[in-house]
Amino acid sequence: MLIIPAIDLRGGKVVRLFQGKFDQEKVYSSDPVKVAKHWAKQGAKLLHIVDLDGAASGKPQNLAVVKEIIAAVGMGLEFGGGVRDLETLTKVFSLGVERVVLGTKAVADALFLKAAWKKFGEKVIVSIDAKNAQVLVRGWKTGSAKSVFTFAQELKKIGFEQLIYTDISKDGTMAGPNIKAIKELLKVSGLNVIASGGVADLKDLLKLKRLEKQGVIGVIIGKALYEGKFSLTEAIKIS
Repeated sequence: MLIIPAIDLRGGKVVRLFQGKFDQEKVYSSDPVKVAKHWAKQGAKLLHIVDLDGAASGKPQNLAVVKEIIAAVGMGLEFGGGVRDLETLTKVFSLGVERVVLGTKAVADALFLKAAWKKFGEKVIVSIDAKNAQVLVRGWKTGSAKSVFTFAQELKKIGFEQLIYTDISKDGTMAGPNIKAIKELLKVSGLNVIASGGVADLKDLLKLKRLEKQGVIGVIIGKALYEGKFSLTEAIKIS
């Protein structure tokens, strides 16, 4: 199970939101490159970078920072936030990003999603961001007509083998991951899942670790690491 530290960018700073709410923001650093180097030093194999400004505006706003991080750490990055056309997708990959996370556009435009899959394959991954089993879009501000399970089944039909699942009600809360929903998603979709949202301590990681055989292949961790609840090194040791 891969442990993936999250770096959420807003205005060029590293922040965390509470349940995706922009008015409940905590700034952890004004130096994202320094933060990336810290996670790399602790053993990260992949960083999860979210452009919150891009997610809200519909176009990436922090690519210059992403470019600096790539140059500094020389390791794999996955990037999401505002990537809503093939041109932008291609541009992000040209920076050296290993994988691009699709959200809003993937939910709204099946033709775009299929085209992205056809051109880039596993280099793109879809993040299903949900609250009460409903998929949310546009920086988690707007509900869509799709349920988590319906959308996951659509992804499998296209050819995707994995997805990111974020329970928005858990994100930034450190209240524990939604194990029940993750189990159901694994069962219904047949896809591998990277879980995100709610991890508070090493016990939560062990709970997710137990689902590895069912298809949990990774976990994205943000606030718990930034608040020092455990170190990345400790998390990697039990993964």
